[in-house]
Amino acid sequence: MQHFLSALQSVLAAFFGVQSEDKRQTDFKHHSPITLIAIAVVLFVLFVLAIYATVTSVLST
Repeated sequence: MQHFLSALQSVLAAFFGVQSEDKRQTDFKHHSPITLIAIAVVLFVLFVLAIYATVTSVLST
């Protein structure tokens, strides 16, 4: 579980652009690229769905 949370934190930091180069290199040494990509894709889909739901909600009122 700790491994997943560490990968999630890394992906979130990368989304916001606040991840240092040292941390990025460490992440790629300790986490599988497939894991990082999978988490990023899931977070991206959730982000798009949240935007869609917000826009739909605003336009329906």
